[in-house]
Amino acid sequence: MEKTVPKPIKESESKKSEGQTPDAKKEKVPESKKEKKPEPKKEKETELKKEKAPEPKKEDQLVAEEENKKKRKKNSKEEILLVGRTNTYDKAIEKELDLCEDLIVQKKYESALRRFEKLLTTHPASPRARLGRANALYYIADEQRSNDLLKSCISAYDEVAKAPNCPNEVLKEAMIAQADRLRFLGNSMKSISVLEDLNKRIPNDITVLRELGVTYLIKGNNNAAKPIFQKILEVVPSDGHAKVHLGFILKSETKYEESIPLLTEGIATEEEGTKEGKYYFHLGDALYRLGRVEQAYEVYSSAAKKGFFLSKWQRSLYNVDSLTAKPWWTPDSAKVAKFIKLLEDNWQVIRDEGVANMDPKTGSFVPEVENLRESGDWKQFTLYTRGKRNDANCKRAPKTCEIIDQIPMATSNKRGQVKFSVLHPGTHIWAHCGPTNCRLRSHLGLVVPDGLRIRVKDQTR
Repeated sequence: MEKTVPKPIKESESKKSEGQTPDAKKEKVPESKKEKKPEPKKEKETELKKEKAPEPKKEDQLVAEEENKKKRKKNSKEEILLVGRTNTYDKAIEKELDLCEDLIVQKKYESALRRFEKLLTTHPASPRARLGRANALYYIADEQRSNDLLKSCISAYDEVAKAPNCPNEVLKEAMIAQADRLRFLGNSMKSISVLEDLNKRIPNDITVLRELGVTYLIKGNNNAAKPIFQKILEVVPSDGHAKVHLGFILKSETKYEESIPLLTEGIATEEEGTKEGKYYFHLGDALYRLGRVEQAYEVYSSAAKKGFFLSKWQRSLYNVDSLTAKPWWTPDSAKVAKFIKLLEDNWQVIRDEGVANMDPKTGSFVPEVENLRESGDWKQFTLYTRGKRNDANCKRAPKTCEIIDQIPMATSNKRGQVKFSVLHPGTHIWAHCGPTNCRLRSHLGLVVPDGLRIRVKDQTR
């Protein structure tokens, strides 16, 4: 859009307004010698002169104005202090608060707790003293492995949030810590409630949004977590933490093309919260499922060099050092020969119970839920999960469970399963790894048609 700039009035034009023709000759007079004509007085000024002088202020009015000035000054000071950890109430005891907090740094938690509690008897509304007491309780609970003390600590963090004029920095530290302790106790819903409240009190804070999004993921609510990480990227488009988490969510939705750039860019930032093996795992898996196998193994190799995986082949995330890694084990080398013989001696009994439960009317076999199937139909009938016996299913296969009960390393395995598994013709399973290197999986064939294959590492049998 063009702007119209007014043209400067030429001298000839200004003279024209005084009754002279444009052609009239004139002598140029230096600016310094020109007579300055007095400007005519404005009517407004004369009107002001006629106004009455303001009446002197009364004493009570002056006192009220002075009080207002003090309040404004106080509020301004408080706003400045609220930016940090110390509000006006705590300013008077700041040195004592610093000394108490130093005791926590020195790991003198009992002494710190006593000092904070003593301080709260004289300054009960102190946000920092309340926070210090809660932190001291947490460290003592951790040392004593006491859930009762941990619950007291969680209540103490709640008192911080109730403190009047609590600085945002203190409020955020207290409520995030409270949410974390609640998650530890398995109360994810309460943890989410705390973080939702904090998000309302300090809207769009990136740290708060991150905690809230991760807590929803821990709860398994990807749909609630997704818009939170999207919101973070609207505010901070380069946020690596949000990128890897949103990439993970999209990958779980099988949106591989969309997940790959987010995971790649997020990992490259090396920000806190991005340097974890699971993001390399999901990036490589997304590439693999799109047929970009070479790129997938480049990602796995990179992660192995950084210590996230044991190797590009063994991508388990929970590992025990110094365990032997090899694709295939014999019963003797695994020191389970007697248990394998027990299964092999009873394979027909196990087979008959498995086949009997394949009738859809029983509802025993259900679809695989880990998204490991590329094509076909894969169903499972689980008897033990993570060291827990499924009594309802064992009633449907009592003889099999009686046999399995004689193999304690299988029934008590916190990272394992015992299950019937059926693959219908044409089924192909994606290449995958278990979660840990401290378990071995045994397959007992029950009904085996010709032409089946299984690959471990680069060896197919």
